[in-house]
Amino acid sequence: MKKLVFCLVALVALTACEGDPGPVGPPGAPGTNVMGQTFEFENIDFAYEAGNNLYSALISIPQEIEVYDSDAILVYRLASVPAQNGGSITTYSLIPQNYFLPQGTIQYVYNHTTTDVELLIDGNFNLAALGTGFTKDQIFRFVIVPSEFANDPTVDITTYEKLQSYGIDMREF
Repeated sequence: MKKLVFCLVALVALTACEGDPGPVGPPGAPGTNVMGQTFEFENIDFAYEAGNNLYSALISIPQEIEVYDSDAILVYRLASVPAQNGGSITTYSLIPQNYFLPQGTIQYVYNHTTTDVELLIDGNFNLAALGTGFTKDQIFRFVIVPSEFANDPTVDITTYEKLQSYGIDMREF
């Protein structure tokens, strides 16, 4: 009899009850709901600005992409890096990106609005003689993500390849 009473009490205690839904839970893991948009531009040629001793290129964001004031834009430059077995590997590196040359240091930097991205090459020497390997036919990828995602310390944005692991795909324009 004790077993029967115990089973009935356990059955009543384990029966689901109806009620108001609970509060909304915390957001999912980084990258699970990222609405990132990526586009690429090839053959970017920088123009030298003698008065400012820098190179610049202005890129218009495709009209099909909506950018909010709160979004972060990440810019990656296609670069070749030495491979361990010789040769080279191509990778997209997040800028700002520094290069240490015999004449001094240059740095790729950028700023943006919701409609365009200005790419700059700045340096600590006269950039008029900078080689075309840095200024002509450059390839950049632009990734637009919510700023909370870009500022999350658990998200690795250092290369485009690592960023793709969060489910951000590239759109062709």
